[in-house]
Amino acid sequence: MSRLRLDEQLCFALYSASRAVTAAYRPLLDELNLTYPQYLVLLVLWEEDSCTVGHLGDRLYLDSGTLSPLLKRLEAAGFVRRQRSAADERRVSVTLTPEGRALEERAACIPDRLLGSTDSAAADLAALRDALNLITAELHARSGS
Repeated sequence: MSRLRLDEQLCFALYSASRAVTAAYRPLLDELNLTYPQYLVLLVLWEEDSCTVGHLGDRLYLDSGTLSPLLKRLEAAGFVRRQRSAADERRVSVTLTPEGRALEERAACIPDRLLGSTDSAAADLAALRDALNLITAELHARSGS
């Protein structure tokens, strides 16, 4: 029997789970007028307050061509400020505005609300997250990215 069956593929399980989770986030993020990728950028900034575009790209596994339009929209919404480094104009720093910091409080309920939409135990989901993080780290280490 062939091992090339769709339901036996890790890639498809990850793909379909990612789509389902992103769809579950959509109505919660719509309340904040955010897209899922914008939410991910803000999660990093809520942890770190300020960082470079390069650091954001490293944390989110996104290139600057993908990040730049996201950051432009977040800046237009008043949530972040971008500023070129005086010492090195290639480096762009991204900082939360007071409005971006205030949005963190409104978004604080999102993880619990999402968890409430599934019957899975929090510990099971945490173990799944940790396993996925391990797989991701191993694949990135092997590919050198």
